[in-house]
Amino acid sequence: MLARSSTTTVPGYHRHQPEQTELYSVIARHYPRFVNEIERSGGYLPKFVRQEFEDYLKCGLLEHGFLRVKCDSCRHEHLVAFSCKRRGFCPSCGARRMVESAAHLVDHVFPEAPVRQWVLTFPFPLRFLFANDPSALSAVLTVVHRAIATFVVRHSGFTVSSGARTGAVTLIQRFGSALNLNVHLHMLFLDGAYNFSGSRPTFHRAHRPGGEELNGLLDTLSRRIVRVLERRGLLIADPQHPYLDLEPGSSLDHLQAASITYRIAIGPHAGRKALTLYSVPPVEAVPNNPLLAKVWGFTLHAATVCEAWQRTRLERLCRYITRPPIATKRLSVDVQGRVVYRYKHPFRDGSTHVVLEPLDFIARLAALVPRPRLNLTRFHGVFAPNFKHRKRIVPHRSRRVVDSDKPPAPMSWMQRLKRVFAIDIETCPECGGKLRVIACIEDPPLIAKILGHVRRREALIGNTPRSPPVLQPEMILT
Repeated sequence: MLARSSTTTVPGYHRHQPEQTELYSVIARHYPRFVNEIERSGGYLPKFVRQEFEDYLKCGLLEHGFLRVKCDSCRHEHLVAFSCKRRGFCPSCGARRMVESAAHLVDHVFPEAPVRQWVLTFPFPLRFLFANDPSALSAVLTVVHRAIATFVVRHSGFTVSSGARTGAVTLIQRFGSALNLNVHLHMLFLDGAYNFSGSRPTFHRAHRPGGEELNGLLDTLSRRIVRVLERRGLLIADPQHPYLDLEPGSSLDHLQAASITYRIAIGPHAGRKALTLYSVPPVEAVPNNPLLAKVWGFTLHAATVCEAWQRTRLERLCRYITRPPIATKRLSVDVQGRVVYRYKHPFRDGSTHVVLEPLDFIARLAALVPRPRLNLTRFHGVFAPNFKHRKRIVPHRSRRVVDSDKPPAPMSWMQRLKRVFAIDIETCPECGGKLRVIACIEDPPLIAKILGHVRRREALIGNTPRSPPVLQPEMILT
């Protein structure tokens, strides 16, 4: 009888065709009108924001350049389009960056020790300040890390003066579930501290923090953050109501301020709350989480822990905090041409979707674009590049690759596809041979010539009469 072979093949690469997505369609159709509206009102978009949109509209399109990849054995060849490599909202480039960052953190930064996630969110005015002034965010991050690190070291049975140290990686995340601008901190701390008094570093697990301790820590954090901003002249010290000495000035400032407060940024309804859809009943307030603290608009969450042996869980957590802001599967356009974005999880008030006019949707994307030369990933403590014992703590990079699915960072684009999506672009789909890059095509006349040849060949293949069915290689007689 016929039996199928037990060997499984890894799917080959296929271009993701961004021009067929709703996101690309909305931006390509309405971005020029968005720029005209901004300029008509007397404003302007910064160059880095314009570059983000213009490069996204070229990302993944063969018409703007590609690599030629060829098999040395059977001469099979295909084209791989260039990507924009931007950090704002491109789903494809964001996914690649997410995969590489998570793999690097798990394979080459975090040792086999427990890791706890600390999430710190800020009041609305501070979110606008940190989006507008990255240097203020850096100063606040220094204070936040010092306070939490001291807290962890003490819960490990040591003091900072004894020389014990912990380590952390901070991801500055800029978006919320409703595509709103929400600058907040995801900090992955070692759930313990290293003692360096002996011949080799020894790790000591920290005690689980209690609810009262977390409230006290957040109270300390909020007071120190206010003090830092007062010293920098950004916060006016009023005994009753401290306030920021900052007003929206440029067009980008107004777009960011509207995005932070969930309001419409452009058009005749500017200033109103964005439309939301309610598809499920509201959820009653859940019992107090002992590892969630709230004070004066600040929140601190510390309930997520990955044990030392949960490396796969840790990698999923790293992907979560480094993910891109938009999930294209949850984005759609209704019959009126409005953009409907579904939340990953319903909010407590029962809202499940946000509905935006195309121009306001693009305004929210513009607000999410980070400023140039802003490092969104920071390393602290024993993970800092200049820490003298760092090499004795982080996993050692092997000179030879033991597991082909876990190559040394930085990962190549081919390795990212294979690790996460089980897509193998290094192996020829026709004969199983090795594929390699043979040319980088960037000249427009040459691009047009090659694409014209490819389309004519595809047309000829499509008109060729179908051949009789043949026995597949994986079907064998027994």
